[in-house]
Order: sequence, then C-alpha cells, then structure tokens
Amino acid sequence: MLSILIPVYNYNITALVKALHSQCLQSGVVFEIIVADDASAPEFSITNKEILQLQHCRLIQHTANMGRTLTRKQLANEALYGTLLFLDADVLPADDNFINRYLPFIGKKNELVVGGYAYLPAPGNSKPLLRWHYGISREQKTATERNQHPYGSIFSGNFLTQKAVFLEHNYPYNHNFYGLDMYFSYSLYKSTVDIVHIDNPIYHLGLESDTVFFNKCLESVRVRKDLLADKEGIEDINSLLRHYKKLKKLNLDKAAALAFKITEPVLKKLILNNHNLFCLDLYRLGYLCTLK
Repeated sequence: MLSILIPVYNYNITALVKALHSQCLQSGVVFEIIVADDASAPEFSITNKEILQLQHCRLIQHTANMGRTLTRKQLANEALYGTLLFLDADVLPADDNFINRYLPFIGKKNELVVGGYAYLPAPGNSKPLLRWHYGISREQKTATERNQHPYGSIFSGNFLTQKAVFLEHNYPYNHNFYGLDMYFSYSLYKSTVDIVHIDNPIYHLGLESDTVFFNKCLESVRVRKDLLADKEGIEDINSLLRHYKKLKKLNLDKAAALAFKITEPVLKKLILNNHNLFCLDLYRLGYLCTLK
C-alpha cells in the first residue's frame, strides 16, 4: 500500500499525476495520490483540480502559503498508508516502470530509498540555464555513484520511506526556508537510517532562471550556517560545511571572507554569464565565511 505525496505551488501538476495514476493501476498496487496546493495562483489551482476526476486522488487546497517543509509534514499526516513516496511537482517519471521499481521496498522498516534525478537535453536553440548545468553536473548520478556518499546524495524530490521515519526526521519547526533538505539528511545520518539509492530517476523540468537559482543557493548557505554549521559530523555529508570547518580550524575563515569581498563581483559574473560551477562553489564558501 502506497501513498504518493506531492506539494505544489504555481505549477500544473496534471501530467505528473496522470502518469503516476496510470502506472499505479497497471502495477496493481493499492495506492492513493495526495496533492497539496500551497495557495497557488488561481490559474494553477483551477487546472490542478482536474486530478479530482481520477480515482484514489485527493487535493488539499491551502488558502495561505505554508512552504514545502510544512506542506510535506501535513501530507505525511494525511496519508492513509505507511509507505510514502514524495515527489516534487515539477518532475515526470523517466519511464513507465517508475512505480514498479519502488514496489519491492514498500513496507521496509528504517529505510529511505532515493530514486535520483535526470535532465532532458538542453534545447538546441537556447542557452542552457545555470540550474540545468548544476543538475547535470551535481544531481544526475547513477545509484552506484550516489551510494558512495549515501547521506550526501539525498535529493528530496524523489524518495520513498516509511511515515514514521519521515515524521521523525523532517524539520520540526514552522519555518519556511529553502535548503532544509540538508537538515533532513543530517537527521537521517545521525540516526543511521539505512539509505538505499536505486536507478529510478525522474526528469526535473521546472528550472528556475539564473538569478532565482543563484539567490536560492545563497539562501541555502544561510540556512546551513544557522542550523548545521556547528553540528557534529556534518562535514561527513556536506562538502561546503566540510571546507568551511577546515578554514575555521586553520583560522583562515576571516582571510577567506576578505578574499571573497574583493573577488565577489568577478565570481558572480562568471557564475551568471558563464555558468561556472567551480566559481559557484567558491562564491558559496566565501559567502559562508562572511556570515555571522
């Protein structure tokens, strides 16, 4: 028995739900699909109501935006079944066996199964986005590659777990931050929850503009500094905080902050104009060193 849970905000989710619904029916699994619309604009809310025509599908409509973390907690509490499959709204299964590959893991205790991300080729007539370059380089990994660093390779847009595991490790407070996935990963790591990576990707379709993604990266850095920088063992699962702790240990963080302030305009230009991911890494580390 499987509960598929999808938070959505300002995105048309009907194609995803119809694909999942069809695959679940063909697999024979007992299932439900619950979508939580987090106060989307009217044109999206109206379109997403089409899923109510499908059997075993429910729609929760928010009147005020709660953010993805709290919405996921609500979805987990609403779920009828003990095994939860969380998906982001802006994805599609990479093939027709997506649900079937998760079925052997239904009901497994103390386990989280990560399917992975994939990206379609960039359109030939347009310049690929920074988000696309980042996804191809950092997220589109095989299960073998991800299993080398299992806790550091948890992408929360496509994973299956038990309700009790999720509710225990989801961020517990009423904060709407970008970048709380790392908190989730760290909590799983500290409790030694078994992480299983499999090759069962979804295509990530909803790619932000360069500026929006860049600003989200900085917000994620601030969240990591506030919530995780002082946590024991965080360096084992997050490379950014590992490098930051090394600089702190060598008393080089203030020098790094000064170097960042001098080079920041050049780094930002290389990131936004050339989509240079090494410069993005340097920028995030330098920016982290400037935070109090």
